[in-house]
Amino acid sequence: MSREATRTIEPIPANFGQLVDQIPGGEVKKHSIVSLFSGCGGMDLGFRGGFSFGGKFYGRLPFKILWANDIDQPACDTYAANLGEDHLHRGSIVDVMDRLPDSADIVIGGFPCQDVSINGQHSLAEGQRTILYERMVEVIRRTNPKAFIAENVKGLLMSHGKPFFEQILADFALPGYRVDHKLYLAADYGVPQMRERIFIVGVQGDAPFGHPEPLDEQMTAQEALGDLESAAENKVVSHIWSKAQRSPEQGDRKLKADKPATTIRAEHHGNVQWHYKLERRISLREAARLQSFPDHFRFMSAMRATERQIGNAVPPVLAWHIAKAIGEHIDADTV
Repeated sequence: MSREATRTIEPIPANFGQLVDQIPGGEVKKHSIVSLFSGCGGMDLGFRGGFSFGGKFYGRLPFKILWANDIDQPACDTYAANLGEDHLHRGSIVDVMDRLPDSADIVIGGFPCQDVSINGQHSLAEGQRTILYERMVEVIRRTNPKAFIAENVKGLLMSHGKPFFEQILADFALPGYRVDHKLYLAADYGVPQMRERIFIVGVQGDAPFGHPEPLDEQMTAQEALGDLESAAENKVVSHIWSKAQRSPEQGDRKLKADKPATTIRAEHHGNVQWHYKLERRISLREAARLQSFPDHFRFMSAMRATERQIGNAVPPVLAWHIAKAIGEHIDADTV
């Protein structure tokens, strides 16, 4: 039986914000996290765990989000609705740096990447958004975490980005940290999307970080979306779609039912992929599924802002696998 046959859009659980912050069995939370450039919370949800996607439950992990920040207000609204408001600091990282905790076990963040992306302007180090990675370096200096994880686009590995990437790696190589990086294909980790992103990982000590191994199979677009083929539009769960006409100028990419989706982009409105079967573009909820967001994750914005939030996010399922490996590394190092 195909995976999509038994799934429908799940309702949001009662008091979800409280449920997601509990570890089964009453264990004490072990590792505190400072989250930078948090967006709508894809990476944070992955590190917390405790959600279902694609018929699989991704268990609660021993992390607590101590402090989070983003400048985009619609993204913050979505984050607050799903992951809580108390630890969220809205506004420019420059303006809220003085609110940082004195220490944290882990620092995570996907620093803005438009200046180096394949679809961006390739302005590299001169880009005002891209140099925000320096703020992440400063946060690591201030909080002295046991580990940090920085996510960014594949464009940094291409010829136009390599010199800048080498500078980034050098700046992240702070005293006492062992730093490496890996290009992850999200489809190899249970995300139904051929999304490639770099993860820079720094850990204290001499032991190398063991990146999680790819899974044996990939989830296809139809396995992820098949149960929504007959679902009517529904604003409550963001199952609504762009009515932009199909043309080379407005985007003409079509999903393939038997393969993972192509990359979900942040700035795409008229370039949203076409459904593999239906004569329409994929819905916001379908895009969220292709990013591995659980159905109970609610987007609190209008269509354009929600598109940006989904496309900019780190897929929660991919983040969960990396978080699990980080937790195991830290626990092994402290035994």
